Amino acid sequence: MANSKMITLVVPAVFLALLQCCLVSAMNVSYDGRGFILDGKRRLILSGSIHYPRSTPEMWPDLIKKAKEGGLNTIETYVFWNAHEPLYRQYDFTGNHDIVRFIKTIQEQGLYAVLRIGPYICGEWNYGGFPVWLHNIPGIRLRTNNHVYENEMQTFTTLIVNKMRSENLFASQGGPIIIAQIENEYGNIEGSYGNDGKDYLSWCANLALSYNLGIPWIMCQQWDAPKHMINTCNGYYCDQFWPNDASHNPKGWTENWVGWYKNWGSQDPHRTAEDVAFAVARFFQLGGSFHNYYMYHGGTNFNRTAGGPFIATTYDYDAPLNEYGNLNQPKWGHLKRLHEIIMSMEEILTYGEKRDITYGYLLWATIYSYEGKQSCFLANANYYSDFVVDLLGSKFTVPAWSVTILPDCYTEVYNTAKVSSQTSIMVNEPNKGEDQSEPYVLEWQWRPEHFEVLKDGTVDGSAFTVNQLLDQKVVTNDTTDYLWYLTSVDIQEGDPIAKATGVNLHKGSCEAPNTMKVIEEKCLGMDRCTLDVSEDTFGPTGCKTANQLAVEAVCSVAY
Repeated sequence: MANSKMITLVVPAVFLALLQCCLVSAMNVSYDGRGFILDGKRRLILSGSIHYPRSTPEMWPDLIKKAKEGGLNTIETYVFWNAHEPLYRQYDFTGNHDIVRFIKTIQEQGLYAVLRIGPYICGEWNYGGFPVWLHNIPGIRLRTNNHVYENEMQTFTTLIVNKMRSENLFASQGGPIIIAQIENEYGNIEGSYGNDGKDYLSWCANLALSYNLGIPWIMCQQWDAPKHMINTCNGYYCDQFWPNDASHNPKGWTENWVGWYKNWGSQDPHRTAEDVAFAVARFFQLGGSFHNYYMYHGGTNFNRTAGGPFIATTYDYDAPLNEYGNLNQPKWGHLKRLHEIIMSMEEILTYGEKRDITYGYLLWATIYSYEGKQSCFLANANYYSDFVVDLLGSKFTVPAWSVTILPDCYTEVYNTAKVSSQTSIMVNEPNKGEDQSEPYVLEWQWRPEHFEVLKDGTVDGSAFTVNQLLDQKVVTNDTTDYLWYLTSVDIQEGDPIAKATGVNLHKGSCEAPNTMKVIEEKCLGMDRCTLDVSEDTFGPTGCKTANQLAVEAVCSVAY
């Protein structure tokens, strides 16, 4: 009996200790002009959009895990009103509509969350997220100073806020949600409503603040955001964006469009890894502190959720994680490395003194200094011209349309135009077949033996400028099955191996007149072709130097 009494006394003590632990884990979130401040320390927010209704609950842990492995510290999602209230006051928070489970899955991975409540979201989602029944309420006018609409919006927004609060999911309660959003891109249409639009905007801000959540609120694409609301940017490039109160509000990018949605019957939209990385690096170079990829995983428009005319079921978005949750290389890996570099400079970027050096020709450097240390960026916004610049006594070549990052201002560790997972080369391979009349074979090959395989699985390859970008699409998980797009090769006579050089190709003063005709006859429409780089094949060039064949090819594949 004595032992059992001791046990009953110990258990409540342990329970109280655990409860105290949970209580002290609440986070204080604030902000200033340099960034969001988490428990008294400025932090960089690297976020990615994953929409819970566009995937399945079984996929969520793996998607979030891969986002974390890709260098993100935050996951962002819209809240989908018509998914949760398809019929008036009849709610659905089951299956892939279980937003609480989704936020808790983010928390389990140790990441933060951004909750974009809206509740109007656009998002290529049916009716912009509004339930159809909303449209039919007598006297209603949507997204303006209309009491009927505002009552419905407040009812649903309060429902979501209370659901999150009851589960202790806001940072002030120890949860992962550090930022919330009210409305969505309202600044794009506000002017058409006149004074009613301004009154509605003010009402939205007051509603958000009335919840006293202890976290900041954002309004994207809202250039006249009211006080205590942080306006943010959406688009392909937001490096030049500044909030309307830059002295008090951080520079935020809520939607960096990594691709685009697919229209019925159209080709898959594609934005290169190099260009996305260029935009992100410039954003942080110019003082950005909160960045979100739209999308990091796009997923699928299930059932009849796709909104807008002719928007396809797929919402792949050419995101770092493709529609099925697999890594979209080289985009995922190239951005992962960028995130590692940016986060290694977090303190100096959020606390350091910033100084710019302009070289002209859309070329400039930014130097951050803090506590005796320096970190530098070199940006070249020219489309076609590489430049050599002198930075603090050292010379660096900056490719066109790229940003070079030097964490110590002397050592280049990353350039946005250099995709480390590029591994395809054009080979001038000795013909080992029975027919020796054509001594060399030109073909696209996967040749890992010519490159250094890094620990993260990427491969150290060549540099490419904006007009010679090399990119790939993964068709299967097998590295022998990659599809490659625009590149150029420079083949010297007698060379056994010719790598893609990434330089601009120019027609010389002398050339064989039948070059293009021969290449088209031998290679057009083929996945491989055999050519002898000699005058016997192409005819006399009139040159006394060794013959050289340069090929620029665009490869397209039907899926």
